[in-house]
Amino acid sequence: MHCNNPKLYPSATGQQAGQPRYGHLIGNRWVDSAGAPLPVLAPATGESFAWLASGGSAEIDAAVGAARAALDGEWGLVTATERGRLMQKFALLVLASEERLAWVEAHDTGKPISQARADIRAVARYFEFYGGAADKIHGEVIPYLNGYNVSVVREPLGVTAHITPWNYPAQMFGRTVAPALAMGNAAVLKPAEEACLICMELGALAVEAGFPAGALNIVTGLGEQAGAALTRHPGINFVSFTGSPEVGRLVQESAAIHHVPVVLELGGKSPQVVFADADLEAAASMVCKAITQNAGQTCSAGSRVLVERSVFDTFMTLLAARFAAVRIGTPDEDVDLGPLINRTQQEKVLTFIKNAGHDGLPLVAQSAVPAALKNGFFVPPSVFGPVPANNALVCQEVFGPVLAVQVFDDEDEAVTLANGTEFGLVAGVWTRDGARQQRMARRIVSGQVFINCYGAGGGVELPFGGTKRSGHGREKGLMALDEVSTTKTVVNCYL
Repeated sequence: MHCNNPKLYPSATGQQAGQPRYGHLIGNRWVDSAGAPLPVLAPATGESFAWLASGGSAEIDAAVGAARAALDGEWGLVTATERGRLMQKFALLVLASEERLAWVEAHDTGKPISQARADIRAVARYFEFYGGAADKIHGEVIPYLNGYNVSVVREPLGVTAHITPWNYPAQMFGRTVAPALAMGNAAVLKPAEEACLICMELGALAVEAGFPAGALNIVTGLGEQAGAALTRHPGINFVSFTGSPEVGRLVQESAAIHHVPVVLELGGKSPQVVFADADLEAAASMVCKAITQNAGQTCSAGSRVLVERSVFDTFMTLLAARFAAVRIGTPDEDVDLGPLINRTQQEKVLTFIKNAGHDGLPLVAQSAVPAALKNGFFVPPSVFGPVPANNALVCQEVFGPVLAVQVFDDEDEAVTLANGTEFGLVAGVWTRDGARQQRMARRIVSGQVFINCYGAGGGVELPFGGTKRSGHGREKGLMALDEVSTTKTVVNCYL
């Protein structure tokens, strides 16, 4: 098994019960913490299989210091072309290690191994994409008064802080760190303690790829300790956070102390709107996949489906058949749906299901969790509907495989329902009517709108971010490079 190879665990400072213990990556050195380590639990079994160092303000201070030294030293002198080459080299190392990295990601998060492989390939794609863009971020010349040359150059912000969630730790590493490094920033990453082993493995590959000391630093630990210390640190120049709206507000308040810009991605309650003229078979398949993928633990999960009344019964029959076919199992079984991340999340989602029953909501479909999986953090994928617009299943982010169905009679009502929550991250529209497609895309308040599809494979190239309580700022695509950089206007008088 991979954890017996010491090269893969340069951070190991000893083992507990024969299990590897990860430290922090600071200045290309693996550093331990004096405090008690944090156990890493496999969601499929509930058993520990590794340990994390628990960092706090001292480790964050060291990481920010290493990042600043890198900017003032070797990393700050690396040309844009060479940054791109380093990122491309890293991507190749990731692809060469795909199977091992996928094993780590699958067992740390509980997701099926095939999905974990896709996530690892996505990491490589992020570094390919932004590595290719590193030397193509050009400035501009502004025509001005006679006797003046005016140019605008784009520069890195400095030390960037990245706090990533547990649902897609591999992908989020690529999504936030890659554009920051491409622009020449030095990064400090604090991944979620619930699932971050892949970040440490990727950090080791970054060292192997040749990134200078301090260009990338990773500190593990609890959010209220390491995360809070990072967002309020006076040495950072930017914060990226993905998580709940409640914690996002705290992050923004903390960063505001030093007037630091923040990009927040804070979840959603994304609707898929199905009109009577849609390809109902295709829509049913995608609606099912969009809520069961990653066990519903996706900010952009299609957690609501709005169905035109005239096809409601037909669509519910199709949807129930899709849910009945969902296969539940462990990562190695590589089925459709794995466990939730931990016991707390499992209990939270089960409470939503229980309360839906108490509220008298019709249960359209529900798959059973095999008895053999009773020790894991599994939840039966469930569909309820019709659900009133003021019910918790419509208004609150469940973050599990639970789908709320709503009914509408016309296009105006569909828009009202689609926009009827505090979130605005992603939406889907299913109709063959081209004019309606354009009207709905314009009227729905959302960062992304997909027409007759949903997610489009994740699209590294597609700008992503929300409105309302779903946050602000954009990740992915070339727009992400604007978020992690700033402009400087240079005015030269030659008279």
